[in-house]
Amino acid sequence: MEIDIQRICADAVSGWTIRGRRILLVVPDRTRTCPLAALFRVMHNLLAPEAACVDVMIALGTHAPLPEEAILAHLGITPEERAGMFRRVKLMNHAWSDPAQLTSVGAIPAAEIAALSGDRFSMEVEVRVNRAVRDYDLLVVLGPVFPHEVAGFSGGNKYFFPGISGPEVLNFFHWLGAVITNPRIIGHARTPVRAVIDRAAAMIPAERKAVCMVVDGHILAGLYAGEVDEAWSRAAAHSARLHVREVARPFHTVFAVCPPMYDELWTAGKCMYKSEPAVADGGRVIIYAPHLHEVCQAHGEAIFRIGYHTRDYFLKQWDRFHHEPWGVLAHSTHVKGIGTYENGVEQPRVEVILASRISAVDCRRLNLGYLDPDALRPDDYRNRESEGILFIPRAGELLYRAPAFSETPP
Repeated sequence: MEIDIQRICADAVSGWTIRGRRILLVVPDRTRTCPLAALFRVMHNLLAPEAACVDVMIALGTHAPLPEEAILAHLGITPEERAGMFRRVKLMNHAWSDPAQLTSVGAIPAAEIAALSGDRFSMEVEVRVNRAVRDYDLLVVLGPVFPHEVAGFSGGNKYFFPGISGPEVLNFFHWLGAVITNPRIIGHARTPVRAVIDRAAAMIPAERKAVCMVVDGHILAGLYAGEVDEAWSRAAAHSARLHVREVARPFHTVFAVCPPMYDELWTAGKCMYKSEPAVADGGRVIIYAPHLHEVCQAHGEAIFRIGYHTRDYFLKQWDRFHHEPWGVLAHSTHVKGIGTYENGVEQPRVEVILASRISAVDCRRLNLGYLDPDALRPDDYRNRESEGILFIPRAGELLYRAPAFSETPP
C-alpha cells in the first residue's frame, strides 16, 4: 500500500512549488475510514525537506476536538517520533465557534447564491474560515471520498467548508442540502451544495491542493492527487462505482450496525442517511449502536429542544424555527428522513428506531423510536434480503439505493 502512495504522491509533489513555503495539511478526524497515517507519513517525508514548515489541522467541522495523544495516534506518530522527527509539526484542531480562530474572506452575494442554489435562496452569505489559512502558502487536503448526505460526495473542498469553516456558510449550505433532501443529493457529484462549497473555497487566500483517497473497507482502492477539483472529481467517480449499492427493490426493514467511530448520534445519523434511499414507504431503519451514549456534545441542547423532524415540518412552521441554527435543523431532517406535514400532522416516510444507550425517554423527546439494544440479536436480521430485510454490518459509508432514488439528481 505504501509503495503506491509513495509513487502517486511523489509524482504529484514533483510539480508543486515547495521550497521555503509554509504548508498546512488539512486532514479528517476519526469519523472517516482511510489509511491516513500512511498517507501523512509519505506526504510529510516528501514535503518537509524543502518546506519552511509542514503543520496539520484536523478538519473537525463542528465535531469535538481531539486531544494531542489522539491526534498522534490518528496520524500514526509514536511518542518517540513526536519528540524527534515530528517535533516541529504543529498539530491543531479547528474550532468553528471560536471567533478568535476565524477570519472573514468575504461574502457570496445574494444574486450569486440564488444562481448557485437553483433559486432556492437569495441571501448574502459571509464566508469565514480558520484564520490559520492566512499563515500558510499552501493548503493540502488529505482525506477520503464517500457518498455524502449534504454535498453529494465528501472530500475535496469540503475539508475547508465545513471542515475548517465558520458557522455562517456552514449553516447555510447544510440547510440548502436539507431543503433539497438527502435522497436527491446523496451519490450525485455536482450538486448546488457542492457549488456553494467550491465558491467559498475559491475565496481562501492560499494555494490549494488535494490528495483524495478511495477506500474499500480498510484497503486503499484509489488515490488521486493534484488540483483540488480535478483530484476530487476523479475520486468521486471512483467512489460512485465502489460505494454505491443499487438494490433491485426497497426493503421494509434495514438493520444498520453503527461502527464505533460514530460515537454521537450527530455522526451515527449516517446509518440512516446512507440507507434511506433503499427503504420502502412505511418501512423502518434500526440504528443498532450499543456503544452510543451521546446525542451531540456541541449541539445536544438545540437538538433536544427541536427534536427530529421532516423538512416540511420546519418549512411549514418557518416563523417558529428560522432562528434556530440551520445546521442543526438540517441534521434533524436528515436523520428523520423525508415526509409530509399537513394540517398539523407529520408523516415521515420511514420510521427511525434507535437501539443505543440513549434512553427510551430521551428517544421520545427526540421524536425517534426506541429499542433496547441488549434485547436485540443482530444475527436475527442477517441473510433475509428475500424477506425484505437488509442487514448492513458496518453502516455509514456505503450508500444503498433503490431505483426510485437512483435518477433524481438535484
